[in-house]
Amino acid sequence: MTYTNKTYAGVLLFLGTAWFLMGIVISEALYPGYHITQMISDLGVGSTALVYNSSIIVFGVMLIAAAYLLRLAGTDIWFSALMALIGIGALGVGIFPENTGTPHVISALIVFIFGGVVAIMSFRVFPVPWAWFSGALGIITLAAIILLGAKCYLGLGAGGMERMIAYPLILWALGSGAFLMAPAK
Repeated sequence: MTYTNKTYAGVLLFLGTAWFLMGIVISEALYPGYHITQMISDLGVGSTALVYNSSIIVFGVMLIAAAYLLRLAGTDIWFSALMALIGIGALGVGIFPENTGTPHVISALIVFIFGGVVAIMSFRVFPVPWAWFSGALGIITLAAIILLGAKCYLGLGAGGMERMIAYPLILWALGSGAFLMAPAK
């Protein structure tokens, strides 16, 4: 089997996302007294900072590399550019933990907002039904951003609502990575 730039992009997207997800899970388990109603970025400060911040930095680097490979493969320029921007935002989240204030908030907003947009834009890259699922995940993310901004947590707490932003994006990235790795027919 011949591997293409899309295949390698899928590998990077899948591995980077899985690495980040495991970084979250490990950090949540190791952080003293942590509860999922707390913000995810709380994990980037204190005893779990090394695990969490390094995992999101690796995620950001792999997203940027995947975006580059997708562009080389002829993928839509806007999709590739926004994916690279998400990677830059993820790098920012890891480099600027939440206790740095504004740089962290800007970086997180880049990941969340453009992540939702890229998931919706998946119709430019993926066929149905994955394009439909991707769009739905993007809409959930963007709706949850609005709810979090309005402090309407629906009983989930701020951290739970933040997970309604982040986890659909994680699912989208894992699924998209797997889709890109699949052999072309």
